[in-house]
Amino acid sequence: MQRDLIIGVDAGTSVIKAVAFDLQGRQLAMASTPNRVLTGPDGAAEQDMDATWAATAATLRALGQRVDGLAQRAIALAATAQGDGTWLIDAEGRPVGPALLWLDARSRSEVQALRASAAGTTVAERSGNALTPSLQSGQLLWLAKHQPERLARATTALHGKDWLYFKATGVRAGSPCESVYTFGDFRTLDYADDTLRELGLLPLRHLLPPITDGTRQTAPLTPQAAAECGLRAGLPVALPLMDVPLCVLGAGGLAWDAQGALRRVGCSVLGSTGMHGWATDDLAGLRPSAEAGYTIALPQPGLRLRLVSHMAATLNIDWLLGLLGGAAELAGAAVPPRAQLLERLDTLVQQAPPAQAIYLPCIADSGERGPFVDPHARAQLGGFSAALGVAGLARAVYEGIALAARDCFDALGPLPEEIRLSGGAARSPALRQLLASVTGRPVRVSHREECGAAGAAIMAAVAVGVQPDVRAALPQWVDAYLDPDCTAPVAAHIPIYDDIHRHYQHMIRQARAPWHALAESRQAHTAAAPQEDR
Repeated sequence: MQRDLIIGVDAGTSVIKAVAFDLQGRQLAMASTPNRVLTGPDGAAEQDMDATWAATAATLRALGQRVDGLAQRAIALAATAQGDGTWLIDAEGRPVGPALLWLDARSRSEVQALRASAAGTTVAERSGNALTPSLQSGQLLWLAKHQPERLARATTALHGKDWLYFKATGVRAGSPCESVYTFGDFRTLDYADDTLRELGLLPLRHLLPPITDGTRQTAPLTPQAAAECGLRAGLPVALPLMDVPLCVLGAGGLAWDAQGALRRVGCSVLGSTGMHGWATDDLAGLRPSAEAGYTIALPQPGLRLRLVSHMAATLNIDWLLGLLGGAAELAGAAVPPRAQLLERLDTLVQQAPPAQAIYLPCIADSGERGPFVDPHARAQLGGFSAALGVAGLARAVYEGIALAARDCFDALGPLPEEIRLSGGAARSPALRQLLASVTGRPVRVSHREECGAAGAAIMAAVAVGVQPDVRAALPQWVDAYLDPDCTAPVAAHIPIYDDIHRHYQHMIRQARAPWHALAESRQAHTAAAPQEDR
């Protein structure tokens, strides 16, 4: 049987997806399985590592039921995953407790102390990444302080995709992605002892796995993993980058002009969280900020992704849907299905007048990470009167997501010439229009259904020689799926949102002190509460 398929996996925080592509980049079939986040006190957000692997294997078996001869036809496999976090294993390869996710906020004190020290600046300049509680560095410091016995049992500190690669191949490795922008130097794409020393983590250097270039190396799928996944033993497995740069790749974030110069094309990924940035080849001119932002390797030599990420994007819409559903139940009415409610909400937002209120979309329990870092940041709605109805509230929430996107782009420099949008929110006409009007830039959507899985598959295609490099794969795998038509800004709304964005930024600056006061108040009352009331 001809080997003519590549499998890309995208193991997200809440859903794991496996996709079969042909060698021209056409998506043939997809399977998905829910993934569960375990939340706990003080901002804990964890995941059962064995359960994540089991769900990934089950998703691949389900894909095999949708594609005839998948096991024999597959030429390569690559599994990307949610970034950051801490996935510890022992000498036998067993998990040392649950994984700490990027959502975990328990290391906020350790990170705040680092950010207040000289390391906050020097580490950012070298690694290309501002320190946040999402990173493995702060989480290792938290574990050393609060769960030292757990850390003592660990022999390797992995990230999510590295854990899946280890389960598939038995190889302990990291990629030139989180491993570098947390512990290394974004210029050399390797670990840096100076970074580890300044983080106070040099004694834990033995936990860091070797860095592997997933476009050049593969490892064979082990017989045990093959049996679990329903694939053939020996299948080449590539270790890709984390999900965000691969979503950017799959959604069209890399583009060159007719003269061969890299274009300033913005890319926004609006899922549960929001990611905004662009690719650059000007490594000498990069000046990473110690306040917020990432500098991430891309799977094309000489390129880096400059990115700023806000913690909550469609999480705000989830909150709004929950609020509306609760109101319907209170009124004794049936709550429509989620898809139907989203469609109605989208229409309502498009019909509502602009700027009836300003919404700060900091709905995540772990606070904010871009373009400022504050674990105590919380959502706010301001500037409204009794005339604000459901439509005005809904539009304010959607506008808040777009304003946060503009805030992230502004932190990187002049706005890009065009924004290419992917993620769940790309399906919303209202959000596409608001992102265009708030930024004043045309927004182009990729019709590629699973951009992250496609990015992983592209890396696997390069690794096994199906494509000479990532750039050569773009015309078929990426560009062919870009909508030829852009969503243009509403001209009359551009000056309105220019003003609103300034007010939005002012509200955030003014909110910082109350956020911290509220956090101190909550902490004091929680500490003082009787044990039986907790």
